[in-house]
Amino acid sequence: NHTLLTDFVLSGLSSRPELQHLLFFTICLVYSMTLFGNLLICMVTVHPTLHMPMYFFLRVLSFLDISTASVVVPKMLVNLLAEDRSISYTGCVTQLYCVVFLAATEWYLLAAMAYDRYVAVCSPLRYAAIMNTRVCLSLVLLSCCSGNVVSVVQTAWVFTLSFCGRRSINYYFCDIPPLVTLSCTDTSLYEKQIISATVLVILTPFCLILLSYACIISSILKISSAESRHKTFSTCSSHLTVVTLYCASGTLIYLQPKSSNSQDTKKILALVYTTVIPTLNPLIYSLRNKEVKEVLIRVM
Repeated sequence: NHTLLTDFVLSGLSSRPELQHLLFFTICLVYSMTLFGNLLICMVTVHPTLHMPMYFFLRVLSFLDISTASVVVPKMLVNLLAEDRSISYTGCVTQLYCVVFLAATEWYLLAAMAYDRYVAVCSPLRYAAIMNTRVCLSLVLLSCCSGNVVSVVQTAWVFTLSFCGRRSINYYFCDIPPLVTLSCTDTSLYEKQIISATVLVILTPFCLILLSYACIISSILKISSAESRHKTFSTCSSHLTVVTLYCASGTLIYLQPKSSNSQDTKKILALVYTTVIPTLNPLIYSLRNKEVKEVLIRVM
């Protein structure tokens, strides 16, 4: 007979008591920067002079980053100082659904943003006609719907597994790899399914992003101005760095959900895409943009 679980216990980032307060203040600072930076972008990009598809996508990206960090970080901060680190079964299901939904939606949105940049650079005269308001809204809605489908399927799969009364999760939030590791049933079929989902959600958009930027770079090489080439290359390299970091951390975690790799390593990788990248996105995608900085200075 299997024990009916009513809650789980999250072990947190570290089991060493002397690190708890240091981790709390460090992560609290990073989370504050994430909120401030992304809220700033959300407010600035509604300015009339930034009424372009690129800034609309940036606003949605900032909202997703705020949501991703807020789903994970507050509970993690509480657990760093509290003795009771339990999370209810319903809370665990909800947290997993939200994390997967937001991560998958963000990947599809990044692919849409790469396509937007491709059209802007390679077909500038047709840009306004191609990337009209209806197309932009459709791309965002398609990203959200795709993320929702992926999240519902993954969450349903995970919580059909039997945990046999085991409730201690060696992680700081409810995610697929630690929950699969916790299962006492055969998960080989699920591991094949999660590999397919990783290819669909992470690697396919990543390849589309690389293809878009390859076409962009090809067009850049035809620009006669060395200064314009350098500026565009700098922007593209920054975007690709963040996307590659996001892709690497995601694939290393989800391609082998029940591997023998250190769980502490997976915690660090998960920390990258739930905490670090949401802080970097405003700096990389927005605050290095001359038009955004000019509007920000006027607003301030």
